Formats: sequence, structure tokens, C-alpha cells
Amino acid sequence: MSASGSELRRTLGVRDAVVVGLGSMVGAGVFAALAPAAHAAGSGLLLGLAVAAVVAYCNAMSSARLAALYPASGGTYVYGRERLGEFWGYLAGWSFVVGKTASCAAMALTVGTYVWPGQAHAVAVAAVVALTAVNYGGIQKSAWLTRVIVAVVLAVLASVVVGCLVSGEADAGRLDIGVSDGAGGVLQAAGLLFFAFAGYARIATLGEEVRDPARTIPRAISMALGIALVVYACVAVAVLSVLGPEALGDATAPLADAVREAGAPWLVPVVRVGAAVAALGSLLALILGVSRTTLAMARDRHLPGALAAVHPRFQVPHRAELAVGAVVAVLAATVDVRGAIGFSSFGVLAYYAVANASAWTLDSTPAARVVPVVGLVGCVALAFSLPVVSVVVGAGVLVVGVVAYGVRRPWLRAGGGRA
Repeated sequence: MSASGSELRRTLGVRDAVVVGLGSMVGAGVFAALAPAAHAAGSGLLLGLAVAAVVAYCNAMSSARLAALYPASGGTYVYGRERLGEFWGYLAGWSFVVGKTASCAAMALTVGTYVWPGQAHAVAVAAVVALTAVNYGGIQKSAWLTRVIVAVVLAVLASVVVGCLVSGEADAGRLDIGVSDGAGGVLQAAGLLFFAFAGYARIATLGEEVRDPARTIPRAISMALGIALVVYACVAVAVLSVLGPEALGDATAPLADAVREAGAPWLVPVVRVGAAVAALGSLLALILGVSRTTLAMARDRHLPGALAAVHPRFQVPHRAELAVGAVVAVLAATVDVRGAIGFSSFGVLAYYAVANASAWTLDSTPAARVVPVVGLVGCVALAFSLPVVSVVVGAGVLVVGVVAYGVRRPWLRAGGGRA
């Protein structure tokens, strides 16, 4: 790759990598996912959060081990290819690119909804164009902007937590943990909340741009996931203590409704700004991750080879970024946010199922295989507990990818691609 000038530059340290992961996780998911999760689980919301966190932890540990061994752009696309075979790597890459492209559209529309509800689609497209331009300018510019966004979002979420918990409306009795809507409701809530946890994959997909990846990537993934879990738990407890599970499940803007109910209406515009900034942070990191996986798949000719080009000055996969930005802009102009979240969760859970299966092959001892087994079972269970429409559409898109692979496989084996 060196000869062709297609290698990326290693410029990110632990702090930058953690920020990229947080930019994806501590983003719009916490503003949007709590309400549908509460609607699904009722009083079991916190149990759903715990289940999502356990599955996310297993996925993160599996991804960290694999990323240290294979520090290249593409994440689980590379791990599946190297540990399980070309097909499984392709399936992981297809799941990620398609699922996370839907996530990009959802985040862009979240920006539009909070900034200018009457022109949400237009604002969404403008946000995609602007952030694609930022990514085009180099990974360090993206990391710097993400750092600013994460700081703003954490400050907003801290104000929500404090505003709710110190108010006279907070009632610990509303935190009563149960399974009022059954185990199925808890699992569905966990699947929806997983959407908000999945951002640590961005760290792994940037493996080719991280310094000392064997040390940096595992540390960054663990730190980012731990911080995100603490933040989500605090926000969930604060909002539940004010609204309760039923009102939270019916809320259209749960954090804004919570601070309003807590007697702090002045915080509502702050929350709206925070949600828009958070969505921008998620969108920025998502475009980074999808373009890097696109780069890896293009190198192997599973996607057009032209997308494997790296800009000689900015050292970014500029054609992949432009292509991803163009597709996301079209989706942002046409799709619905809620449907995109469920579909994205299904695709990303399929992606992590391959990651856990890949990690299972690293060590033959039973103790070392506990984490990937729990992660694999958890991913499958959560994927098929999602709303039926999300499962059907997600499975259908995976089948389309499998068919496309089958059609192209003879050409790849004949020498047209990596195989």
C-alpha cells in the first residue's frame, strides 16, 4: 500500500481516540433513545440499560483485543476477514456501512429537528455537507472539533442531571426497578439503547490512524465506554426520578420535558442546543467510521476500487468520505428518524456478532472465551428483540448484501479483488 500512497497517517493518541469514541456515544442517542426504551420496558428501563451495557462491554473487549492485533482501517470487516474468512468479514463490513449510514441520516435529521423543525431535512443536508468538508481537511481537524462538541454536550447533560435531582419534583420511588412489561420489553429496550453505546467502534475503525495501536486502542475503548456508561446511568436516573417510566415513554423530547417538569424551563433551550450539538458530534464521528470501513472494503474490491484513494496532502480517504457524504445527504433529505434508529441497531448488532465470533478464535481456553460468547449471544438476542419492522428490513438488507457477494465472488476469485 505504501507504493500506491494509500496508507493513512498515524496521528491520534489515547486522548484523541477517547474523544472520538465519546463523540459517537455521548451524542444524540441519550437525547433520543430513552423515550422509546422506556415505552418498551416501562419500569424495567434501568434493567434494559444494564443489559445493553453488559453486551456493549463484551463487544468492546472483543473489539479491543482484535484491534490491537489488526490495527488497520475497517474494524470488524478486517477482523472477520482475518479470523473467520472473507465472507464473514464482508458481511460485517456490509452491516456496518449500511447500518451506520442510516445512523448518519438519523443524526443529521436530529440536528435539523432541534435547530429548525420546519426545515429539518434542509438543515440535515447542510450539516452533512459541512461535516464532510471538516473530515476532508484531515483527521486532526475532526478530532479537535469533536473535543469541543463532547465538552459542550457533557456540560449540558450535567446541567440536566443536577437540575432534575435537586428539584422538588424528583422522587426516588419512580426508580422502582421491575419488569412490568416482561423480559421481552427489557430486551427490546436494551436493543434500542445499544444504539447509543455503539460509538466505540469508531476507535477501532480508525486503527490505521492511531499511534501505538496495540496500547492505545484497548485503553481508549475501555475509557470511552466507561465514561459513557456513567453518563447514561446518571441521565436515566435523573430523568426517571422526575418523569417516571410512563411519562418518559410518552415524551417526544425526554430531557427537555424533564427539566421543564423539574421547574427549570430556562434549561429547555440549553437542552435543545445540546441535542443539536450532540447530534453533530455523532454525525462527525459516524462519517469518519463509515468512510474508513468503505476504504478497507474498496481496497479489497468489495466496493469500487476508486474509493480506496487517500488524499496526498490531507492523508484521508477523500473519495470514500465524499461518497459517504453524498449518500447520507440523500437519505437525510428523504428518510424518517425513528425507522433509521431501529434499522441501524440491527445492522450494528450483526456487525458486533461477527466481532465476538472473531474474538472467540483468539484463545482456546474456556475462561478467555466467556466474554465473546456472552457478547455473541447478547447481540443475537437484542437484534431479534427489536421492533418487527426493524428486524425484517435489517434482515432483508443483509440478504441483499449476501446475494451481491455471491454474484461477485467468481470475479473476486479470478483475481479482481483481494481473494
